[in-house]
Amino acid sequence: MTILIVFLCIAFLIVLISVFKINAFLSFLAVSFVAGLALGLPPAKIPSSIEKGMGDVLGSLAIIITAGAMLGKLVAESGAAQKIAQVSMNIFGEKYIQWAMVLTGFLIGIPLYYGIGFVLMVPLIFSVVYRYKLPALYIGLPMLAALSVTHGFLPPHPSPAALVIQFKADMGLTLLYGLAVSVPAIIIGGPIFSRYLKAIPASPLASFTPKEMSESELPGGFKSFFTALLPVILLAAASFLPMVLASNSPILPYILFAGNPSVVMLIVLIAATWLLGLSQGKKMTEIMGIYAEALKDIALILLIIAGSGALKQVLTESGVSNQIADYLQNIKAEPLFLAWMIAAIIRFCVGSATVAGLTTAGIIVPLMEHTHTNPNLMVLAVGAGSLMFSHVNDAGFWMFKEYFGLTLKDTFKSWAMMESIVGLVGLGGVLFLNIFIS
Repeated sequence: MTILIVFLCIAFLIVLISVFKINAFLSFLAVSFVAGLALGLPPAKIPSSIEKGMGDVLGSLAIIITAGAMLGKLVAESGAAQKIAQVSMNIFGEKYIQWAMVLTGFLIGIPLYYGIGFVLMVPLIFSVVYRYKLPALYIGLPMLAALSVTHGFLPPHPSPAALVIQFKADMGLTLLYGLAVSVPAIIIGGPIFSRYLKAIPASPLASFTPKEMSESELPGGFKSFFTALLPVILLAAASFLPMVLASNSPILPYILFAGNPSVVMLIVLIAATWLLGLSQGKKMTEIMGIYAEALKDIALILLIIAGSGALKQVLTESGVSNQIADYLQNIKAEPLFLAWMIAAIIRFCVGSATVAGLTTAGIIVPLMEHTHTNPNLMVLAVGAGSLMFSHVNDAGFWMFKEYFGLTLKDTFKSWAMMESIVGLVGLGGVLFLNIFIS
């Protein structure tokens, strides 16, 4: 009966978000209260459980997510994103322009949140389409596949970063494994798949053609690439160096300190403030204004994450987690696949990759602990599942349709199919890595 209550509560959450269009944060709060009462928690204890769950999740993520949003906004506003794209085009040329778009989307997707990246990169896509007179989907889908995969798989994006905390994974190792899984997913879902979409008519509006910054206003290529990749460099170094240093090395504590994800993001933000801000002639007040705008973009994401923490805490304190684990253990399925499937189903019902990932975490944590599944791979399995089945209840679906001027049918054939391809390839990559890592 307890497990039935939990699944009814999750179904209620899905209905509130997808059918009644209730804000995801408010839906999480409402379902948390209902779940607490239905599962027999003392009514007076439910508010404190919710507050604790919200505080525990945000306490670990607030710095990472806010600093990451500020970095992404500065990368875009400074012209670094345009410079990265420009250099990539010059390297690859018109013949291999798809790969330039993939590389651009991947590099920009690491520091940039998906919604911001989509809006900022679509004008760049259209400028290439108009300049080279190439099919819009053939050019655009590879870049957007890269943006989507980095959003679903790689910290410091909100869902992967939150899953790292909840699964007690290692941020650096998750990032390294995520890079290994991301590359084939992007290649198959982007350049390869988009070759079959050349005949689909798309009519991007001329008004989306970008008003580019002049060459003199752009930061240098090294500055742009270095700043965008600095979080990856530092997190990777923090995971690798402890493996090669002696346990009593005097510099090890400093490496562990500097490798903490929150510290990494603050270091990167300080570096970016100078490299892409002050050294480019921007005033400190202007840079702070950019950072303030970035916080507006991710305020709702923070609240959704907090809401998911509230529901998870209620489930934990009710004791239902162990019962769910016992039930799921009887299902003859690889835990990584089971987590992927749960995330995919919730994504199909809710439409949000972030909500799908975070909701799955609360269900799968006890099973992961009982089966000793690799937590880094579990983050990636849930991330891959959360990208599946994008359709009419997903904001990204409609953004793609409207920006590219597609019919509903063609949006399913292109966007929805691409998202499912990267989710399936991601699952395959995770299961493949599990053979060697476990």
